[in-house]
Amino acid sequence: MHIRWSLAVLLAVCLSIVSLASAEAQDKQQDKPLKIIALGDSLTAGYGVGPGEALPDRLEAALKARGLAVRIVNAGVSGETAQDGLARLDWSLDGDVDAAIVCFGGNDFLRGLPPATTRAAIDGLVGGIRARGLPVLLVGMRAPANMGADYIAAFDPIFPETAARHGALFYPFLLDGVALDASLNQRDGLHPNPRGVDIIVGRILPMVEALVAAARSRRG
Repeated sequence: MHIRWSLAVLLAVCLSIVSLASAEAQDKQQDKPLKIIALGDSLTAGYGVGPGEALPDRLEAALKARGLAVRIVNAGVSGETAQDGLARLDWSLDGDVDAAIVCFGGNDFLRGLPPATTRAAIDGLVGGIRARGLPVLLVGMRAPANMGADYIAAFDPIFPETAARHGALFYPFLLDGVALDASLNQRDGLHPNPRGVDIIVGRILPMVEALVAAARSRRG
């Protein structure tokens, strides 16, 4: 009887230790900063702005100022189209990633690529991320008026329709409030200056916070 009681106590102690270790591991996982990959072109990479002034850097700073433990990895490459982004999706998401932001499209219309080509690539990007079980924020792009009504009618709906198809978070237009404003852009008229980047951050931040919440929910 004494031996059975001792074994029972020992078993209870062991279970308690395992339970505590599991709880500690969960707490550490919760405290670990979320890792968000920002995939995009020069507008993401930070063309023409200084260190710490690119969109991912400024977004991370804004989130941290709100008490959110988040690291945003700048995976922007200047000059890339949506197809280029899709080609490097697998290795861009390699490792411990909690969520992704997708910002492509500007170079697609600048090169006059067929909207169907862009649509297929954006669908592949968002669908590929969602297939990994990761939340994604798709950031829309809009073709300029000089591309013509037919091109615009085929290009602009790519982004909201793809987001809806895959259940992704959606922000309609990356350059909202900045496009065509000379005071917020560099001399090329295409890339935001630091002031323009901060305008973008202020407008897109609520959707990025929603992405963070979705990533935290997924982590448990």
